[in-house]
Amino acid sequence: MVVETGVKEKFATSAIRDRRREYKVLDVHVIAVASEGWVGDWAAYIGAVEGKNHEKEWQAVLSDGTKLDKDFAEVLFPEFATSLEYRE
Repeated sequence: MVVETGVKEKFATSAIRDRRREYKVLDVHVIAVASEGWVGDWAAYIGAVEGKNHEKEWQAVLSDGTKLDKDFAEVLFPEFATSLEYRE
């Protein structure tokens, strides 16, 4: 189902710790994004994009996308599910 896996991004959010973020392109115009939270949790979002530059478009999905159901998010991003609690 996953056509392309995006670059795993790490953004420095404090001097103490980084938060993991990863996106997956499910279709040319659909991206899913997982993001680690601040307290050992995570969430995933899905959204439509233009499909012209996924490396930039995933950020809009993170801020404006629809939150995924826990079960679906865990299928797409199992590496997050093994170490963090899903934020409901």
